Amino acid sequence: MKPTTLGPTFQNPAADKPDATAGGVLWPSRVCYLVALATTLWAVASILFPPTPFSLPLLPSVTVTQHPPREPPPPPVLAGQAMQAPSPKSNRAVTADRCAGRYIYVYDLPPRFNDDIVRGCRALRPWMDMCPYMPNCGMGRPLGAEGGAFPGPGWYATDQFMLDVIVRCRMRRYECLTRDPARAAAVFVPAYTSLDGGRYLWNGTATRDALALDLVAWLSRRPEWRAMGGRDHFLAAGRTAWDFLRKTDDGGDWGTKLLRLPAVRNMTALVLEIDPWNQSTTLAVPYPTYFHPATAADVCAWQEKARAAERRWLFSFAGAARPGSKKTVRAEIFQQCGASSRCGMFRCTNASDCESPAAPGAVMRLFGSSSFCLQPRGDTPTRRSTFDAVLAGCIPVFFHPDSAYTQYTAHLPPDPESWSVLIMHTDVTGRNVSIEETLSKIPPAAVKGMREEVIRLIPRLVYADPRSTRVDFKDAFDIAVEAVLDRVAKRRQGD
Repeated sequence: MKPTTLGPTFQNPAADKPDATAGGVLWPSRVCYLVALATTLWAVASILFPPTPFSLPLLPSVTVTQHPPREPPPPPVLAGQAMQAPSPKSNRAVTADRCAGRYIYVYDLPPRFNDDIVRGCRALRPWMDMCPYMPNCGMGRPLGAEGGAFPGPGWYATDQFMLDVIVRCRMRRYECLTRDPARAAAVFVPAYTSLDGGRYLWNGTATRDALALDLVAWLSRRPEWRAMGGRDHFLAAGRTAWDFLRKTDDGGDWGTKLLRLPAVRNMTALVLEIDPWNQSTTLAVPYPTYFHPATAADVCAWQEKARAAERRWLFSFAGAARPGSKKTVRAEIFQQCGASSRCGMFRCTNASDCESPAAPGAVMRLFGSSSFCLQPRGDTPTRRSTFDAVLAGCIPVFFHPDSAYTQYTAHLPPDPESWSVLIMHTDVTGRNVSIEETLSKIPPAAVKGMREEVIRLIPRLVYADPRSTRVDFKDAFDIAVEAVLDRVAKRRQGD
């Protein structure tokens, strides 16, 4: 369904009045309570009645020899698996393999493709030291209470471009790893391509492309690559696709040419924003946010806080101006927001303001007290701020469909009007539409329903703590892996 562009035809009740006790809230509250209770009981039972130990490989794979792989022993019986009748030739039970079609083989790459890059974290960006963002598997430093913005565990000062590190750490605890590439449904390449690309964006093109070309040469020599020509391989390239789509070798052309290399075009790259005209190589995944819950109980506790929040602002905006860009409506947003008593604003006068230690708390407090959060295009159509807004229970307002609807199809509902608002940028720039008037005419019941849908989306759009052994909910990582496995399976069927 195409998103509905909201115009000035709605009724005009007060849309920004909070209603945290009406229908639709009690049921999610009970679910959170039951999840927390079940988690506690499970922990007690684990202490009193420890299960029979079993293990799955949690580290990247060993180096593959040129000999045919041995048939692995049957997998252990795991909780929840169906057990078949014993074979008459053996007393050993035969079990259904719940990882069938989900096994992933992880390359043990030379450290120049990942660990050595992190060791040089001070030089990853010309204007700032990235080392503080590397601890805790790429989540960065823990955030304290900071004015009540971050109650409870799981909050970190996470940089928006740390997806490579977070996904690699999370993959180490993926439940269906295999050391046998012949058994794998997909192959993961744990290279830090976005960190490498980011550190050389202002260098010559030969320097920008050097490690990507080295990676392709290394992969092409592997027997795992030759099995499908890399069409079963995937990697995390945690920047927008535009940072990897340089067309020429002119030094003034932006980015690297990683995604234009023929070998990489056979793979799937997890990126923060896809190229809509070439979706076979890339898959858009959410930007990392500040929240990395370890359990479903952590998620539920935060969802309850988001539901109960007092929304004193009708709408708000956090960001910087783009005075030289004609692709954004930010100038009009600053003008309209500044003229309204119902709009809150966190304005960054420069990049350092948005990346200061105080910024996470200020942004989340603003979004947590707003009914709607404006999400205009910036340098590219998408923004990390969209996911910060959803995390705060704030309904996103987009000004172009490419800011979300054509991007995160695996993670977002197919009916965008159920959780967001679209006001076309051409209407705003033509001064035909008042943002405040449009939003204030949305009926309170519709606002309440959209907010509940936004809060329901939170677990699908956050990345769980990659160190946790207790992740018991489906997060953005899980959904991305499922999408990759589905894509590879379809490619195999086409062979």
